[in-house]
Amino acid sequence: MIDIFPGLGISERELNFSCDRSPGPGGQNVNKAHTRVTLIFDVGGSLSLSSQQKKRVCEALGSRISRDGVLRVVSCKERTQLANRRAAVNRFIELMGQAAQVPKPRKATVAPASA
Repeated sequence: MIDIFPGLGISERELNFSCDRSPGPGGQNVNKAHTRVTLIFDVGGSLSLSSQQKKRVCEALGSRISRDGVLRVVSCKERTQLANRRAAVNRFIELMGQAAQVPKPRKATVAPASA
């Protein structure tokens, strides 16, 4: 279980990973090792998110989510597949944490008489 914030956790079974050759750092290793990691998360088919959370995530991350409702997070900054996998998961947690939280309702205020 991956904890996004208190009250929201996403099962690791809902995350899929794929690995490709990375265009990033790695020297000669970059030509033969599959170090770029793509994290794939189906927002629409998630069992961990409520319908309200799915709606908020789709609105907040609309440019990152495909037409099929799939969120992709790619990491190729590190030299190893394991480090890129960790970086992709951390970025996923950051994105989901920002997108799924309920915004605080704005309180209407009145300008003071002196203004």
